[in-house]
Amino acid sequence: MEPVTLPPHTGAVVLVEGASDRNAVETVAARLGRDLAAEGVRVVAMGGATNIRHYLGELAARPGLAVAGLYDAAEEPYFRRAAEAAGLGPAPTREALAALGFHACVADLEDEMIRALGTPAVLDVVAAEGELARFRKLQNQPAHRGRPAAEQLHRFLGTTAGRKERYGRLLADAVDLARIPAPLTSLLDALPAARGAARIERG
Repeated sequence: MEPVTLPPHTGAVVLVEGASDRNAVETVAARLGRDLAAEGVRVVAMGGATNIRHYLGELAARPGLAVAGLYDAAEEPYFRRAAEAAGLGPAPTREALAALGFHACVADLEDEMIRALGTPAVLDVVAAEGELARFRKLQNQPAHRGRPAAEQLHRFLGTTAGRKERYGRLLADAVDLARIPAPLTSLLDALPAARGAARIERG
C-alpha cells in the first residue's frame, strides 16, 4: 500500500472508509460554509475499514498531525485495535473511540443519510437523477420484495459502480442542515482545531 500523500500545511486528516463517505463529508462541510482544504484538513478514503491500521500506523510517524474519522458500526473492532496499536490509548468502547475523534455510523453513513432525509426525500433525489424506474425494478426483485423501502434504497445505492459515490454527494447536498447525522456533526465540530480529535505523535 502506497504512503499517504498530504498537501503542505495539512494539520488534520479525516479517515473514512470509502469515496462516498469522503464526498458526503466534503459536501456537508461546504454547505456549512467550511473550506476544509483552507483549514488544513484532508479527507482520505482508505478503501475499506481493514486498512485503518496501516493508515494510523503511517500517520503516527508524523508529529503534530491531528487525526479523526468516521466508521461503519460493524467495523468498530478494526478501529479499536488500530487506535490502540497506534498508541492513541485504550478504546474499549464506542464512547472511547469518539473521545479519540472516531465516530460510528449506524449502520453506515448512507444509512444515516437515508434516515436523516426520510424515504420520500431520498426517492425525490433518485427521481431527479432519472433512476426511479431502476429503483422500482430492484424493489420487484424476489430478494428485495417486501423489505422496508429504506433497506431497498440502501441496497440500490450499492448496485452499480460509481452510484454510491455519486449519491454520497447528492444525499449530503439534499439533507436539511438541521438534520445532519450526529456522527458527521460531531466530526465536523471537532475540526480543524482537533478538539475531540487525537493528536498522534511519535513515541
